[in-house]
Amino acid sequence: MPQYRYQVRQPNGAQASGVLAAETAAAAASILREQGLHVLQLVPTARSAANLGNMLGQLNFSTGPGLKEILDFTTQLAVMTRAGIGIRQALEGISEQVENPKFKRILHNIRMDVEAGKQFSEAIAAYPKLFSQLYVSMVRASEMSGSFSKMLDRIASYLAQEVETRRMVVGASIYPGLIAAMAVSVTIFLLTFVLPRFAAVFAGREDVLPAPTKFLMGLSDFLVNWWWIVLIAVGVLIAAALSLLRTAPGRLLFDRFKLGCPLINRMFRALYISRSLHTMGELLNAGVPVLDTIAITGDISGNALFRSMWRGVYGGVKQGRKIQSQLVKSTLLPKPVVQMIAAGEESGKLGEVLQEVSSYYHRVLRDAIKAVTGMIEPLMIVLMGSCVGFIAMAIILPIFKMSSLVNN
Repeated sequence: MPQYRYQVRQPNGAQASGVLAAETAAAAASILREQGLHVLQLVPTARSAANLGNMLGQLNFSTGPGLKEILDFTTQLAVMTRAGIGIRQALEGISEQVENPKFKRILHNIRMDVEAGKQFSEAIAAYPKLFSQLYVSMVRASEMSGSFSKMLDRIASYLAQEVETRRMVVGASIYPGLIAAMAVSVTIFLLTFVLPRFAAVFAGREDVLPAPTKFLMGLSDFLVNWWWIVLIAVGVLIAAALSLLRTAPGRLLFDRFKLGCPLINRMFRALYISRSLHTMGELLNAGVPVLDTIAITGDISGNALFRSMWRGVYGGVKQGRKIQSQLVKSTLLPKPVVQMIAAGEESGKLGEVLQEVSSYYHRVLRDAIKAVTGMIEPLMIVLMGSCVGFIAMAIILPIFKMSSLVNN
């Protein structure tokens, strides 16, 4: 039977600790409460933790929950708690309906922690990959203010906008990606299957072939005979690029590119501004301290340059300066946005102002995505047509040239 190490407060106020054997943490907590003890801490012993680790190890091949599943969980929990259902019963009911086995186990562990006496915010903080700092901070603020269900509704609204934003960005990249894949596939097919068929026709006449045909014939021969080198080179380049993106300089370089590329900079700038201001507004309206709000905003912004900007704001506010006094030093936020933030600070309605500005930039982001998609689609079609046309020209030109030599 699993054993749990506990720490309790006795009726006289003294604290005590020990080890208790029980089937589950909930059963152990129930035994202690029946003795009139207030549970302060209840954790598995090393042996029980090892057994739990073995059980969790069986789930290693399961896919973890995504943002959409966290949104569904938050929405269901808000509805159930607003209906008067206790959080323990709500977690148990939701976990029984969850299909993802890894998420089911996580919700079970969270319920056990809550039954053991932990706050819900403390229980979910153990899973930072699922529940962000923003999520935990807003829940912790609601626990202190007593507005748990309302705060869950606000978190669900925030997550719903994040899901919509990701869907828009991913949707905008699908069609250009398909066109690019088709262009590469058609080009490889022409070079490795069609062009070699003409090699026999052009054999012995290499001196009369135009330069484009010679170039493509050499490229075709290389792809047919040395295709494995191409695959290795592509694999090495992809691995090198991914490794570079994992480093701070590489990430900074990529983030600079996204904000500097003329075709996509407006879209990404709107994305980061909307996300930053929306996060900051939600946290301030939830009652989270300003310094914690700024720190979380920087971490969630998603761009190294914006993260650096918010860290500078954090340092300035910590020294007693206003938020807008630090933002004016950066070029990442437009001046009208900084002015509205300053007005919000002066009026004491900064959270409301940030929500309105973030809503505006969310609409700007939607329009920017449509504009980028509208520009990329014809560019990709023109690029694909140019590649196919160049190959067709390289094949047809020597045929016309050899025909004219024969007639002469």
